[in-house]
Amino acid sequence: MPVYEYWCGGCGHDFTALRRMADAGLPHACPACGADAPRAVLSAPALSSMPAAARKAHATNERARHAPVSNAEYQARHGPGCACCKPGLPKRATVTAPTGEKTFPTARPWMISH
Repeated sequence: MPVYEYWCGGCGHDFTALRRMADAGLPHACPACGADAPRAVLSAPALSSMPAAARKAHATNERARHAPVSNAEYQARHGPGCACCKPGLPKRATVTAPTGEKTFPTARPWMISH
């Protein structure tokens, strides 16, 4: 579960709370005065401490979520004889780094592995 920041307008207290993502937009009770406090963004995300490859992957995934590729754009990019999209092609080998991270050597380097 993620940690969200809240700010109470009644007493001026800011606090964080661990909540479900489904409850992210709901107010949370202030621990100081008990009033409902709305969610606030009080600190910037720590993107500078993130590796450059991960930042780039997050940016790509964020773009894909808000502006998915249409079928026409996909067809224009891959065309009718595209070898990367044919069913039945053998799966590419997964390479595991010493740290345990997985990668696919020549397929989609922008993709974040699970």
